[in-house]
Amino acid sequence: MSDLATGTSDGTTTLDVAEIRKDFPALQLEQDGRRVVFLDSAASSQHPTQVIEAMSELYSHSYANVHRGVYQMAERATNAYEQARTDTARFINAPSVSEVVFTKNATEALNLVAHSWGRTNLAEGDAVVVSLLEHHANIVPWQMLAAEKGIEIRWIGVTDDGRLDLTDLDTLLDGAKMLAVTAMSNVTGAVSDVRALADAAHAAGALICVDACQYVPHLPTDVQAWDADFVAFSAHKLLGPSGLGVLWGRRELLDAMPPFLGGGGMILNVTTEGFVPDEVPGKFEAGTPPIAEAAGLSAAIAYLEDLGMENVRRHEVELTAYALRTLRERLGEKLRLIGPAEPAARGGVLSFELVGVHAHDVSQMLDEHAVCIRPGHHCAKPLMKEFGVVATARASFYVYNDTDDVDALADALVAAAEFFDFGL
Repeated sequence: MSDLATGTSDGTTTLDVAEIRKDFPALQLEQDGRRVVFLDSAASSQHPTQVIEAMSELYSHSYANVHRGVYQMAERATNAYEQARTDTARFINAPSVSEVVFTKNATEALNLVAHSWGRTNLAEGDAVVVSLLEHHANIVPWQMLAAEKGIEIRWIGVTDDGRLDLTDLDTLLDGAKMLAVTAMSNVTGAVSDVRALADAAHAAGALICVDACQYVPHLPTDVQAWDADFVAFSAHKLLGPSGLGVLWGRRELLDAMPPFLGGGGMILNVTTEGFVPDEVPGKFEAGTPPIAEAAGLSAAIAYLEDLGMENVRRHEVELTAYALRTLRERLGEKLRLIGPAEPAARGGVLSFELVGVHAHDVSQMLDEHAVCIRPGHHCAKPLMKEFGVVATARASFYVYNDTDDVDALADALVAAAEFFDFGL
């Protein structure tokens, strides 16, 4: 068992958040004499020392471009880069390491699917099914393709508590070629039943492309159990560095897709008459890749595996339950919480409105208490419109947060409400 997790009398394991925090330099900071409470991990998580040191070690002793150099530093860099691919494949239970493609972020990974698979397989009149829960990264690429090729986009609605409304799913999928859906909403926190969605898509003759950015850092992920076709996520939300995304895809699909970007590193041969692309995953990794970032991803995966992803999930469900209960008790009707009421049905993402106060004003007030949350539309404008809001404030939890952080959030929100004269 990890030193950062402790067994309990009922046989479960709990995270030792006080010890975990010691691994995160940014969480040692103070702001105006207050401990910084970081509640914006849904945007980007903080980095443990292990990740920072892994990247620094590579930069200091093993940095070189990968795959072509034969000197020792280049071989060490290549080994580190490919080890990250192996680690990622294990972390999501991919059937083959070669199915793991590194991109610059999850947005690029989703664009790769839309533009490489989509341009090849979709024609005017074909349908793609997208949900209102989606981040813009899983909407806009399909809209770009619709403008270019005349495809139809069909929309899955949402329930009042921010889950997918699957009432008409079979009708929406009828004749469709692709279902593009999130595994966990970055706004409502709602967790999707990806396997059920994949089964429905496949029964209709469609593929499924899963945005798993919010899911992979927080729950055990098994792309084979999902029976997914494409899965995208990013390193910077799972304790790793920015500048590195992951696309997993079925080998037969990736083999049949044309390259997304052209240049060095993605070819077997180039002549004046044309080129022959490399095999996957190299075919989709043009140019110098994120080498040190890959080493950071390996370290981040090792850190999470040491904690145990089931322990991570259990911790966040318990913390989310405490947060929902505490905020309702402290603020009552002054706070509108968006998303499922049942903690087990959601991730540790709490989007809310302090009634009558703009989300940016709420966030600015909380910053005066050293509580870091995110205001805005969260790259989900269609969903904001559905809920009748321009923006929400969002607090999001991770392995380094505990009930003290929730209490700090509640205290700061009460202070903000009093400032705006709600009389709490």
